[in-house]
Amino acid sequence: MSNIILVSKIRCPKCGFEKNDVMPTNACQYFYECCACHEVIKPLAGDCCVYCSFGTVKCPPIQEGSGCCK
Repeated sequence: MSNIILVSKIRCPKCGFEKNDVMPTNACQYFYECCACHEVIKPLAGDCCVYCSFGTVKCPPIQEGSGCCK
């Protein structure tokens, strides 16, 4: 079993603000509110969560190879 990375730097596609964030380990996060501009972002088509679309590290379920939790 490989080590799961729990921190991802997420970047707001609207304002470009970046923040290191701890990802949930048991679910994909579909909505995320930017703390700078307050835009609520959703994943891009084909991605299961905002971390897979806008983060530096894929979400824990994807890292584990278990797929997303749609």
